[in-house]
Amino acid sequence: MIQLEAPFTEEKIRALKLGDEVEITGIIFTGRDAAHKYIHEGGELPPDMDLKDKIIYHCGPVVIKDENGDWKVVAAGPTTSIREEPYQGDIIKQLGLRAVIGKGGMGEKTLAACKEFGCVYFHAIGGAAQVLASNIKRVRGVHFMEKFGSPEAMWELEVVKFPVVVTMDSHGNSLHKEILEKSTAVFNRLVNK
Repeated sequence: MIQLEAPFTEEKIRALKLGDEVEITGIIFTGRDAAHKYIHEGGELPPDMDLKDKIIYHCGPVVIKDENGDWKVVAAGPTTSIREEPYQGDIIKQLGLRAVIGKGGMGEKTLAACKEFGCVYFHAIGGAAQVLASNIKRVRGVHFMEKFGSPEAMWELEVVKFPVVVTMDSHGNSLHKEILEKSTAVFNRLVNK
């Protein structure tokens, strides 16, 4: 298991390879459809929200206030990433992101941006929302709550040993692409018997 701790530098990210199991410790930001579209269309981030060398998690967390009035994440499973494919490559370039977390992988445009700008795609396990939430130690802030609502807001989360797998690396390799190609070949072989 590779321990990836902030700061998330290009050097650390480029050292990761396809299939690496990683535990992330540091600050990550959630971002789903509304946030990606907003940023892609030129929407500005708050001055205190610098995403350079940071990680975006495709997640709409379930967040409640505890007895002290502090935000607490109770479920934080990944959402399907391919919905962000029209935006993600440009956002990696524009913001200087070092990683994206989600499920299901992404397409060629994102893969090319990962290679060019030193970014990786981490796959988080779907169906384990409460387990993943246990690795979120603190909500440091929330951005765009009024504009987008809770699931689409950009939550700033402090994570410790958040478990993921590298399924698209910064060297142009994609486990999702490899599996699709192998599956298609098997399908074609079976259908054409």
